[in-house]
Amino acid sequence: MPTYAYACKDCGHAFDIVQSFSDSTLTSCPECQGTLRKKFNSVGVVFKGSGFYRTDSRDSKGSTVSPAPAASAPAAAPAASAPAAAAAS
Repeated sequence: MPTYAYACKDCGHAFDIVQSFSDSTLTSCPECQGTLRKKFNSVGVVFKGSGFYRTDSRDSKGSTVSPAPAASAPAAAPAASAPAAAAAS
């Protein structure tokens, strides 16, 4: 069950309480019966970086994925099909 932080708007009393997700929000201060507000804290999980893929945080030595082969020269068109197409027109 999560812990929620509350603070009183009237007297400033602050406290934490463990509540279920289905429990209703507290509205009155236990000390002065004033109005409570729920305080929100920062999230415990932080995602950093440009992406969140499995290979983003690994160096190239430890990676099991091989890099794509570099294309050295463009593939030449088949020579037999070009003259046949020119002769047909």
